[in-house]
Amino acid sequence: MARFPKGYVKPTDSCDSCLAWGNFSGRLCPTCYMFGRGHDAAACTGCRRVQPLKWNYCRLCWCQARLSAKAVVGQPTDETDVRDRLAAVRHHQLFFVGMHYRRRPTPTFRTRGGRRGAPRKPPPAPAWHPDPGWQQLPLFAQIPRDYSRLALADADLTSPWLAWAKYLAHRLAETRGWGRNIRFAVNRGLALVLTGHVEGDVIRHTEIFTPLRALDLPVGHTVTVLDEMGIFEDDSEPSFERWLAKRLEGLAPGIRSEAERWTRVLHDGGPRSLPRREGTVWLYLNRVRPALLEWSNPYDHLREVTRDDVLTYIKTLHGHQRHDQLVALRSLFTWAKQNGLIFRNPTSRIKVGQYEYAVLQPLVPEQVDRSVAAATTPATRLILALAAVHAARVPPRSPTSCSTTSISAIAG
Repeated sequence: MARFPKGYVKPTDSCDSCLAWGNFSGRLCPTCYMFGRGHDAAACTGCRRVQPLKWNYCRLCWCQARLSAKAVVGQPTDETDVRDRLAAVRHHQLFFVGMHYRRRPTPTFRTRGGRRGAPRKPPPAPAWHPDPGWQQLPLFAQIPRDYSRLALADADLTSPWLAWAKYLAHRLAETRGWGRNIRFAVNRGLALVLTGHVEGDVIRHTEIFTPLRALDLPVGHTVTVLDEMGIFEDDSEPSFERWLAKRLEGLAPGIRSEAERWTRVLHDGGPRSLPRREGTVWLYLNRVRPALLEWSNPYDHLREVTRDDVLTYIKTLHGHQRHDQLVALRSLFTWAKQNGLIFRNPTSRIKVGQYEYAVLQPLVPEQVDRSVAAATTPATRLILALAAVHAARVPPRSPTSCSTTSISAIAG
């Protein structure tokens, strides 16, 4: 048996049995290899070659007879018709590997729009709210259900509530452009939560959130369908409430209650104010929180904060921190004054001002010399020279510290 070196790729060649041309390993193409394993070799009646035979003919003669029968009939024929034409084979048409004959593929369905494959699944039949009929009024309130114990295999697919939900889900999917995977997942989620549902029951968010997430089913889309049915109750705690309770920790009780009322007015709006965006509310409360924490030690209410307290606190701030926190404090105390919580606004007549930008100072010669000495490689010297060129300013009267001589020394 011939051994080829590692990485050797056999070139394109013809099969020793059917003479087909193509890429394959060994002497025979895959079809001839399998044909030879099931048939014995002998002299072919048609071509007189010693090859594996089937009914005394080799595979090459069988391929030619099948091609001749197909040319006459116009379509693939059975083995009986091919056998009748084996004796009439007088020549052979060469072919490529795997292209001489292919089984006719399974007929596909074609719709009017030209779509191939199986026809679309028909939409669900129209359904409406199930008729409650006569029913016994519940004696006690609804007991919370544990949907995690239900399995998709135990879902009640014949429930009239599920039929109504699937119809509404189909309409919502057509309106909002839900994909095929989302539709399938929503139907699975509806089958799970509507199993055993009766008139008067309410499906709560806290009961279905964890079971649907555990099965990787879309909670939001399922909730949309249940809300459209009118049987959903959103009892989840908003993220804003959790954030607000966390940010108000550590404040004095009086200051905490007043800061909470002010934050809710910013978030929800009031009689004379529009609601702000949630991001703006976060920024305002985060900016006043350090000052409120500091004032919560000596004071219990905002009315005890004086103008001197505000001035003392803002003296420790600079730049945009002073600007942002003073704007938020003015908003808090202005709201408190308008609602009668304080007698006097301690932030009035305190100018916010502008940002205090740092003044650009020129480099002294000693600093330039130290930078030149630190640049030991050509690459660092080039970078330092480019920085010096772009940073140089034309002086009004006297030369700058970073002069042409310094730049020449840097480029060195």
